[in-house]
Amino acid sequence: MAKAIRARYEEGVLRPLRKIEGLDEGEEVEIIIKRKVFTEEDFEEVKRVLEKVPKGRIDLLGVVEELYYEEALR
Repeated sequence: MAKAIRARYEEGVLRPLRKIEGLDEGEEVEIIIKRKVFTEEDFEEVKRVLEKVPKGRIDLLGVVEELYYEEALR
């Protein structure tokens, strides 16, 4: 079974924002961490993909670079 939950990292512990239904006390689960941040690694991955795409009407690489730098300034 897969279930997405929201959690907050506080004082070295990941704490769910709500009670998680369907888990037994002491049960171990796998956690995948997703952030709402466009990192330098994300930028490099998108850049590698876009460099392989034939040039079209829009400069997609330029758009991605602009979005990355806007995010970095936040």
